[in-house]
Amino acid sequence: MTLASVPRPARATSKEMIELQTQVQQLLDMVQRLQSTLDTRLGVLQHLAEQTADDANRVTATVNALQQKINAQSDAVSGKLDTNSGQVQSLNDSVDELKSRIAKMDKTLQEMQTQLQNIQTPASTTVPGSQPSAGGMAPGQAVNQTPPLQETFQAGVRDYNAAKYDVASGEFQDVLHYYPLDDLAGTAQFYLGEIAYRQQNYADAVTAYNAVLEGFPGSAKAPAAQLRKGLALLQMNRKTAGVQELRALIQRHPQTPEAAQARQKLANLGIRAR
Repeated sequence: MTLASVPRPARATSKEMIELQTQVQQLLDMVQRLQSTLDTRLGVLQHLAEQTADDANRVTATVNALQQKINAQSDAVSGKLDTNSGQVQSLNDSVDELKSRIAKMDKTLQEMQTQLQNIQTPASTTVPGSQPSAGGMAPGQAVNQTPPLQETFQAGVRDYNAAKYDVASGEFQDVLHYYPLDDLAGTAQFYLGEIAYRQQNYADAVTAYNAVLEGFPGSAKAPAAQLRKGLALLQMNRKTAGVQELRALIQRHPQTPEAAQARQKLANLGIRAR
């Protein structure tokens, strides 16, 4: 009596399909949890942005009121004008910093939304029955290509000191691209200005230093950026603008080593600091 042989590949295929569907469901669950987390963080950031905007409006109102008061008293009390102007400048700096924070929060919201869309797209387009890649990654799994912050920044500093300016510039650009809200981003932007200054591209250097002053006003490199901007303007034979920048540095950061260098530079030019 001959037994008929029954093929088994159908059962094996069905088992693989079940396992793949289970993996897809797990991935979808992970995406849903991540979306919930991102929604929560987006809500927090939006709330912070609203609070910061309210603070900026209040500070602006205070600045306007103080400016009106200064205008009314300037004729009678000229001796106090410098002090009041310094207070107005400090308040204006605070407004600029608040505006910068709002812009950074908006940029963070946009980046988080983009990341969420990128995560949702592979999961929703996964076709049941597709095979994993040769590297063993599940369908829709993404490769993390973000460079490490500290290593990238330190590599940029080493290449800058070694005069490998093209390589260093790319590394500092990576820091700005992948970590725009980190404190090192302001320092990386400053180094881009230093690279342009060393290469005697003074116009590009001024642009880079402006990016530090406008995008990272609270950076530790802000005084140095303003000093170097003034020196770059002098190199471009823009004496009036350069002197104005050095004087602004002395007024904003009077106790810093950069302010001392600015005073010395003005003295060498035969110009008073005020």
